[in-house]
Amino acid sequence: MNLGLDGRRVLITGAASGIGAATAMAFAAEGARLGLVDRDAEGLSAVADAIRDKGGEVRVRTADLSTADGVHSGVTGILDGWNGTTDVLVNNVGQCLARSFDDLTDADYLATFEINFLSAVRAIRLVLPGMRAQGHGSVVTNTSDLARQPEPGLVDYQMSKVGLVSLTKSLALSEGPGIRVNAVAPGPVWTPLWTRPGGFADTLGDLHGRDAEAAVRHELGRRQLPLGRMGEPDEIAQVITFMASDAAAFVTGSVWGVDGGTIRGLL
Repeated sequence: MNLGLDGRRVLITGAASGIGAATAMAFAAEGARLGLVDRDAEGLSAVADAIRDKGGEVRVRTADLSTADGVHSGVTGILDGWNGTTDVLVNNVGQCLARSFDDLTDADYLATFEINFLSAVRAIRLVLPGMRAQGHGSVVTNTSDLARQPEPGLVDYQMSKVGLVSLTKSLALSEGPGIRVNAVAPGPVWTPLWTRPGGFADTLGDLHGRDAEAAVRHELGRRQLPLGRMGEPDEIAQVITFMASDAAAFVTGSVWGVDGGTIRGLL
């Protein structure tokens, strides 16, 4: 589809794999200019090469977004090549490990909030001055269905995502009318967040006392998704791209569920 994103500057965090990589490819297909940040230099290079092979324009910056210095160096490294501003920010970076409440330490909570919540706060803080000066901008943050419908064993992750929902709502109020601020709330999506060694699937297996594959089946069985399957990164990326575009010009403060129907509530 043509969303009018040709030439727009789009900065994406956590862009080396999964939803972030799919989102970068979706924006590139719309003619946007990409700035990608991730700590995975190899994955980042592969995504950038794929975009360039299709004639796209892309800048990359390797940085650890779980730290204040990492967010600053990564985001400003992209913005410096764009006269200090961007048209779109996609906050995508995050992590999810399955751990019981009793196993979680203060350090675990802080580490989760650093990468899932504060990375977004810090990135937004860096892009807002330029967006305000140019009079327009769009921020889309990747939260989770679990922010609205919690499950056991993911307390720290869910709390960090609730914070992102609240941040989205608050900034939509304070930054309008020039800057739109929205979020997507994916359900289970088969990405490296799940599949990497020591990732969500492995830790879910540890939590439930079974192998990773059986634990994933158990988790999905409990959620009873009406569509009967996990999502694909491209399916989230298409919604992010739409929400960042002028096609969604009357949408702000929205948290768009892309979850296969997992949320049962009316709100």
